[in-house]
Amino acid sequence: MTASTPTSTVDSSSRRWVSLAAACTAAGMVWLAFADFGVAIPTVADDLHADLGTLQWANNAFSLVTGALVIAAGKFGDVFGRRRMLLLGIVLFGAFSVVGGLAHGMPLLIVGRGLMGVGAALILPATLALIPPQFTGRALLTAFGVWQAVAWGGDAIGPAIGGVLTHLLGWQWLFWVNVPLAVVAVLAIRAFTPESSDPHASSRVDWLGLVTIAAAVFALLYALTDGPSVGWDAPVVVGMLVAAVVLAVAWWVIELHVSHPLVDLRLFRLRAYDGALVANLTMNLAFAGLSYLLVLWLQNARGYGPVQAGLLVMPVVLGIFVFIPVGGRMDARFGGRRPAVVGLVVMSVGILGLGTTSTDSSLWVMGVALVVLGVGLGLMSTPVSSNTVGGVDEELAGTAAGVFKMSSMVGGSIGVALLAALGRSLSAGEWTRAARDAGLSGDDVDRARAALVNSSSFSDAIQSLPASERSAVTRSVVDAFSSGVGDAMVVTGILSALAAVVVVLVWPRPSRPTP
Repeated sequence: MTASTPTSTVDSSSRRWVSLAAACTAAGMVWLAFADFGVAIPTVADDLHADLGTLQWANNAFSLVTGALVIAAGKFGDVFGRRRMLLLGIVLFGAFSVVGGLAHGMPLLIVGRGLMGVGAALILPATLALIPPQFTGRALLTAFGVWQAVAWGGDAIGPAIGGVLTHLLGWQWLFWVNVPLAVVAVLAIRAFTPESSDPHASSRVDWLGLVTIAAAVFALLYALTDGPSVGWDAPVVVGMLVAAVVLAVAWWVIELHVSHPLVDLRLFRLRAYDGALVANLTMNLAFAGLSYLLVLWLQNARGYGPVQAGLLVMPVVLGIFVFIPVGGRMDARFGGRRPAVVGLVVMSVGILGLGTTSTDSSLWVMGVALVVLGVGLGLMSTPVSSNTVGGVDEELAGTAAGVFKMSSMVGGSIGVALLAALGRSLSAGEWTRAARDAGLSGDDVDRARAALVNSSSFSDAIQSLPASERSAVTRSVVDAFSSGVGDAMVVTGILSALAAVVVVLVWPRPSRPTP
């Protein structure tokens, strides 16, 4: 009897790490899909003759649906079983990837990306909530660190993988690659992952709260996406911004009064949870937005192909992977507050370094700035996840994971929409005047404004101009786009620094260092 105990313990320990690897495979698919589409946008724009606003919807449909449903999906895991919801999510994710792979027009592409978000919403909170039941102590921090390394790794190398797939096989393979990965993940999770649920959780779902918060996020993204094209004072944009605020307030009131809310608002009484949530929202908003802008700028302003553009943003991976374990050790020794604040400050320095972007700026400067940015992200990753999921009671783990991943996905969507809006709005006036002076009609100027520079749609919009004027207008747009990207980075760096101040004020100091 005594001889068999060590073997049993080793087997159990091995099984939980295999289980973690399988869960991370599923989470990695989600984060790869979140990050790999942006680098393919110029190719998709040419193939499907789409304008930039429509392409942004294709990019954001995935994260918008994921962010809207992920809290409810966390609750489903609490009620029906986190392993069961994880398996369902992987199957749906793989199946709906086929829809995107078969798309021959923008409507079906947007639908496919959006439906993939349903599967992703089930995957993310389940993979996180399954960690605490299987790990404790330092192993729990290590498991969270592995999960975050996969998440940020998929996010960071997504453009490079997307660039390679787009160049070698076509952008459709951004979707087809998910099918074999889904099969492997399902088989491993069925074999190695134990079930986990909350036996006291209510099966009732707050559908009114779910629809209200989803509508609020949609209204905000709609305004940010269409504002640069139709004007920020357009009635539809102003109406959507007002609707976003009204719906967000309505959601909060609903959650206060329904008997079984979508989000247990007790979570927000935990100040450490609130501070970690602010840090997580900021890091995802900033990184998703700047990654999206940089790969577009590298291809359509600097002339690089999708593979080169994806590889040129890879230096961020170095900082992330080297400093994720450092952040975990700081969390274990000092608590999560210190590495989160330091990480936000370092991240803001890196983003401000990207503010030097111009048509002739050195790529070495961009590479160093991305490494610094990665250092900040690496320092924050484990402390933020461990304090938002591992730092709450197990009965709230699924909901806490859902809110945490909603802040990640919605933050990423808002980051893409916000930075793209900043980049376009801060530069539109410069080249618009040049286009009108060259003789471009008002309608063609509007078409050019809606298009991605150097895309087929942009070329069609300025086709009426003589060749010399087309070249001059294109150069003006490229210069203005580069300037807008740099200005957007500076604004984002300042916002990140302000977020560090908020975290300092919200997140209380630990009473003593965590042993």
